[in-house]
Amino acid sequence: MKRLERVLELEKQQGYQNKAVVGGIRQFAVFWVTQAREEAVDEADLGLAEQVSDVLMEYNRLSGAEARARAIDSLLAGIQRRRARHLEAPPVPAAPPAKPTPPPAAKPTPPPAAKPAPPPPAKATLPPVAPVEPAPARPPVTATVEAAAEPELEEVEEEAAPPLPEVDEAHEPDRPPLEPDPRGLAQRVTMLKGVGPKIAEKLERLGASTIWELLHLFPRRYDDYTLLRPISKLRYGEQVTVIGTIWQTRSRRTRTNQPIIECIVNDGTGTVQATWFNQPWLLDQLPAGMQIVLSGKVEMYLGRLLFNSPEWEPVELEPLRTRRIVPIYPLTEGLNAAKMREIMQRTVKEWAPRAPDPLPAPIRKRRELYSLPFALQQMHFPDSQEAMRRARQRLAFDELFLLQLGVQRQRRDWLAHPGLPLAISDEQYAAFTDALPYQLTAAQQRVVEEIRADLAQSRPMNRLLQGDVGSGKTVVAAAAMVAAAWAGAQAALMAPTEILAEQHYRGLRRLLEPLGLRVALLTGNTPAAERPPILAGLADGSIHIAIGTHALIQPAVTFKQLGMAIVDEQHRFGVDQRAALREKGPRAGEDAISPHLLIMSATPIPRTLALSLYGDLDLSVLDEMPPGRQEIKTRWLRASERERAYSFVRRQTAEGRQAYIIYPLVEESDTIDARAAVEEFGRLSTQVFPDRRLGLVHGRLRSDDKESAMRAFAGHETDVLVATSVIEVGVDVPNSTVIVIEGADRFGLAQLHQFRGRVGRGEHQSYCILIAEDVSNEAEQRLAALEATNDGFVLAERDLELRGPGEFFGRRQSGLPELRLASLLHDVAVLKMAQEEAAALFAADPQLEQPEHRLLRQRLDAFWAEAADPS
Repeated sequence: MKRLERVLELEKQQGYQNKAVVGGIRQFAVFWVTQAREEAVDEADLGLAEQVSDVLMEYNRLSGAEARARAIDSLLAGIQRRRARHLEAPPVPAAPPAKPTPPPAAKPTPPPAAKPAPPPPAKATLPPVAPVEPAPARPPVTATVEAAAEPELEEVEEEAAPPLPEVDEAHEPDRPPLEPDPRGLAQRVTMLKGVGPKIAEKLERLGASTIWELLHLFPRRYDDYTLLRPISKLRYGEQVTVIGTIWQTRSRRTRTNQPIIECIVNDGTGTVQATWFNQPWLLDQLPAGMQIVLSGKVEMYLGRLLFNSPEWEPVELEPLRTRRIVPIYPLTEGLNAAKMREIMQRTVKEWAPRAPDPLPAPIRKRRELYSLPFALQQMHFPDSQEAMRRARQRLAFDELFLLQLGVQRQRRDWLAHPGLPLAISDEQYAAFTDALPYQLTAAQQRVVEEIRADLAQSRPMNRLLQGDVGSGKTVVAAAAMVAAAWAGAQAALMAPTEILAEQHYRGLRRLLEPLGLRVALLTGNTPAAERPPILAGLADGSIHIAIGTHALIQPAVTFKQLGMAIVDEQHRFGVDQRAALREKGPRAGEDAISPHLLIMSATPIPRTLALSLYGDLDLSVLDEMPPGRQEIKTRWLRASERERAYSFVRRQTAEGRQAYIIYPLVEESDTIDARAAVEEFGRLSTQVFPDRRLGLVHGRLRSDDKESAMRAFAGHETDVLVATSVIEVGVDVPNSTVIVIEGADRFGLAQLHQFRGRVGRGEHQSYCILIAEDVSNEAEQRLAALEATNDGFVLAERDLELRGPGEFFGRRQSGLPELRLASLLHDVAVLKMAQEEAAALFAADPQLEQPEHRLLRQRLDAFWAEAADPS
């Protein structure tokens, strides 16, 4: 009855939506009523069971919350009456026990017959209830709906684990430090005992070629054998580790022919099912009789607890005997867990105490941080959960501290030279806004005023402008360039691709040339005959505004007086490229004058991340969309529903609209199972859209071929453009209303949002259709998030949460170091601590010249050297 009561209470809390259990109340009734009849104590109990069955079987037919509420309330009242009746019954005296007895049963029921011994693995059978698909996420509930025929677990006392040795978790042990040995730590891993060339090659695959790198190859997770949970004590929503014996493993398929491996594990207290999707090879790897460790989140399906896609590995007896926290390292072919742990144990014991600690002692003591040697020891082989937490905190602090010091150094370098004051009057600015064919939004006006105030200073502007797709960043950039030109200087806008540079050039020339400003385009594809007059115009100042790609920072390009530089799609450029653009600024004698710098990003960045990674930049945000910008309707489909997308494209193009179809690959690959643009273009042209005009564009085409394909699509000479991610930026075709993204599960949220921004630029309702081939849990979360909102900043927060900062931009595109441990989303307190300490240290010793900061300066240089700009 407790199980029933909890389900009814949960249904009540959820507003009578028939969602308290997967499959609905009716399906739960089928599962529950048989057990209730067996557990009935008297005729009244049987009558209540029949009444409950009748109500629950008809529950989904009840119309309206009011009728369902009456039904639920009547059942809850009946349960309360039953409970009161049993409480009023006189207790049955029991004879004194002759020996210790088990804990009393949860209900005053007759003693059950003795259970038969667990069947041997070969004869075990699977439970009748099993999930067809991964169990959907559910909110935590206050009580768990236990599996059928299990005891009321709340009243069973858990066996106490043997006490662990006491560890002082607030402070590390007071041991004499060993002499730091940076040269020894820089040795190849082959210097370690037991690591020959073959093992060294495998460790190098994991990113560890030196002893120092091996010490920083941290466990991917831990199995805490000090807090093992019996299966009978599992609770919904917990992240736990259990150990048991496999009774049976079987394979089956879903309605969509997806292979599922189901494994029944028993530990003597109970059984639990573990399920893996799309991993058919596990059938051979998980034989009956094998002892196994399962680690994962406890989920639920129809009242039965289970694991979906848990981590697993065979039981190793040594951790069980020692009852400790065991690190689980990343592995590679030919390197098993036992060998890896043996190597790490020897390395940590011998070399972690010799790691030099670059963090100044006053900071470490003030923030109560572990020393680096002790943090490394506890990160690999922790004495307790608290020691592991504090070790991770110290190592995360190091990363964030070095990150903040580097950001402070970049800001100092930018401000080392003065800027050129570029002020225009309000009347001049009004002349620019009056010439616009539309009014600026309030957000655009606010950002333009921030930029004008910066330009008027002798300190060079260093500002990041964030704006979602379609928020109007280009007109803000135009206002900044006009201000610079009318103040007597030149302006340059650098874009990451020729397509985007050409689009900026066409739009800005139409806007700015009527104001008397001369605009030029310079890219790597600029014809040789046109280059000399452009270079001459930049050198003598007759060209006021230059728009281009990396060609703008080539040695042959000189400006008479570059006062304003704009970088579009900033995550495509690194620090060195920004510095090269700065070198094009005006010079006064030997002292360089830095141009004002505006960096634009159409990839929304969560504010925490922006302020942390780009602390050298002031931040402006366009958080308002221009009027008339329509919301794009987004839907994701499975691969089996592809024809629905094609039919929709046919209807839209029949009405005169245009469409994109995006593929993740240019050509088919033997190693990547994904559709490719070149092969699919042929199939679409001949079999799917034979009566439509199709174009093709991808990154391997020559620039003029790409431009020709884009121009044909923009001029409506083609109806459907088949493309790769080359159209992520730089395409503005107002007549396009549909974008179909194949292999959408292979793209990140930010990139999918960028693709979606290619439509919705005209007066017609626009649509984004995502087609996913193989949907993992994470991919499904990304696609569902994209369906739910068009707000790029909301999606950016979700993307950061799902992928972490290391993958947010792509490791080698941002010009930023990779964070191995720190999370800018979760380590907010540590980040704040690092920012405060970095600012204080930088104010006291900006060059890190003091002797006690020598090690820190070396570590800072090495940390940022990892973020070298892409070639």
